[in-house]
Amino acid sequence: MSEIRIVTPHQRDASTAQTPGMTRVAGVSASTCGSAGIWMGQFTNEPGFRSGAHHHGDVESAIYVVSGRLRMRWGDRLQHEAEAEAGDFIFVPSRLVHQEINASDSEGVVAILARGGQENVVVNVELAEAGNG
Repeated sequence: MSEIRIVTPHQRDASTAQTPGMTRVAGVSASTCGSAGIWMGQFTNEPGFRSGAHHHGDVESAIYVVSGRLRMRWGDRLQHEAEAEAGDFIFVPSRLVHQEINASDSEGVVAILARGGQENVVVNVELAEAGNG
């Protein structure tokens, strides 16, 4: 029998793949509610945060910025840049190397993240241009 599932904050799964300095938790996933074709969660980062360069394999991603300002860099050398703020959606194509940067030194970022598949793949990429190591 199919049924609606409510996943409360304390039921979120923090064992998902991570990028150093960013916290991702699964809300809708196989582990939290038995979903088979969609993954959805939340990520947060602190003021001034910069993720490492990474991509998500063959999975597309969609981000909705709840609060804060998120600067996205992308490309083989992170040569492209755009900034999103609360209320904006961001689409990240599969295999696109990118970096998230909190554009504020005083306010955190909270965002909702959805993946076009059940796996939450994170492939960290070493790039000097990421400026975080």
